[in-house]
Amino acid sequence: MKNQRGFTLIELLIAITVMAVMAGLSWRGIDGLLRTREATQQRVDQTAVLQTVLAQWSADLDAMQAVPGISEAGVLWDGQVLRITRRSSAWRGDGRDPGLWVVAWTRQGTNSGQWVRWQSAALTERNALEQAWQQAARWGQNPSSEDLARQTLLTPLDQWQLVYFRGNAWTNPLSSAAVTASPSEAATASAPSVGNSTPDAIRLLLDLPASTGLGGRLTLDWVRPNFSNTKS
Repeated sequence: MKNQRGFTLIELLIAITVMAVMAGLSWRGIDGLLRTREATQQRVDQTAVLQTVLAQWSADLDAMQAVPGISEAGVLWDGQVLRITRRSSAWRGDGRDPGLWVVAWTRQGTNSGQWVRWQSAALTERNALEQAWQQAARWGQNPSSEDLARQTLLTPLDQWQLVYFRGNAWTNPLSSAAVTASPSEAATASAPSVGNSTPDAIRLLLDLPASTGLGGRLTLDWVRPNFSNTKS
């Protein structure tokens, strides 16, 4: 019977070293895939949150309801807070009028800002509606503990701007004059709005921070459902 020759110690060491190197390279590849998957999932989640927030924004404007003597246009922008009177979607089981909500949107914070939404209870009495309208304005300046309980933090936000479409022209929301205004002009205006007409469209410009993975400017146009542009 012939003698069988096995692996030498050197050959075994070389094989073990090669296997260790291959295992290390494989682990680095798997780790990279896991990191990429985590980053992708985070971006998907952030995108889903932003889509939900913008859907709420559009829903508030779609349900806008003008209230003579309180909210003549149904919406009012003071340069910092956007207030809206809108129909409540919380229908009552007994079929009674669900009333109106006062909702408000603003950006809170300095460097690391947050887009925030505030909502009143469903209101059916004029006095209560007027109080909520004023409360929404105070919330944007100096929120109380009660106000904080009614607000919802939405998404990180660097800056936001609004431009109205009125009289067949994009205009400064803080002016009743139907003159064309660029987004930068709208951002620098400081006078209170004197317009009482509901805008035909509202352009929302959001500057999202890079930390969200969605950094950059986002533009969204809302158009009044019954608006018909007759400009030729």
